[in-house]
Amino acid sequence: MENTLVSIITPTYNSEKYIEQTIQSVQNQTYKNWEMIIVDDGSTDNTNEIIAKIAQLDNRIKLLRMVVNSGPAKARNLGIANVTGKYMTFLDADDIWFPDFITTSITTINETGVPFVFSSVKRCDEQGNCIYTDFIVPKKVTNFDILKSNSIVCSTAFLDIERLGKKTMPEIFKRQDMGLWLQYLKEIPFAYGIQEPKAIYRIRENSLSRNKKKLIKYQWQFYREVEGLGILKSVYYMINWAIRGFLKYRN
Repeated sequence: MENTLVSIITPTYNSEKYIEQTIQSVQNQTYKNWEMIIVDDGSTDNTNEIIAKIAQLDNRIKLLRMVVNSGPAKARNLGIANVTGKYMTFLDADDIWFPDFITTSITTINETGVPFVFSSVKRCDEQGNCIYTDFIVPKKVTNFDILKSNSIVCSTAFLDIERLGKKTMPEIFKRQDMGLWLQYLKEIPFAYGIQEPKAIYRIRENSLSRNKKKLIKYQWQFYREVEGLGILKSVYYMINWAIRGFLKYRN
């Protein structure tokens, strides 16, 4: 297993407060054969300098820079284009993996035969205090489940792209990760959820993902324009999404 390369994609924008801790969580993995492709989306703070300094000491870390801020979808897609590993996974610039995240993900793929796995997370505030309840994911999710509620946290998605192939995210402002999961889930029966938390998901106080009222227009746009769903189906999934989203963030 140690001979198999894992490619990690991390988009970043003005993440100087968190990026070093995020990188350290990758360097602390019990699994060592990885490449971390960090795509800086036009940061104006010291993010680039921090990453470049760490990369000088660890050649597994590759820094790509975008001149103009273009959003996380384009940044992640640039990372996907540069992936060379058998496995592809994502880690946002403010999230943290537990040391056994990669090992557990590969072991789960090997044991279940499912080429797409994801994990539960501990949910913390911006300072890293885990004051919220853990988000425990379902054991299985289908494409219909994802349309109702995206229970795959981007920083835990782990894919065997040797089997599944490379796909890119729709270049929209929000819900681009959901768009990628659905592309894969239209080709495989389900993705497998690891019940034990294997990452820390940092919840920002002003996060758009948490503010369902502001997110409604992007969700509707996703159903209608990206997925091409009719009005009735879009309304059905929107109602499910709103209810499940409220339950997801109530604690």
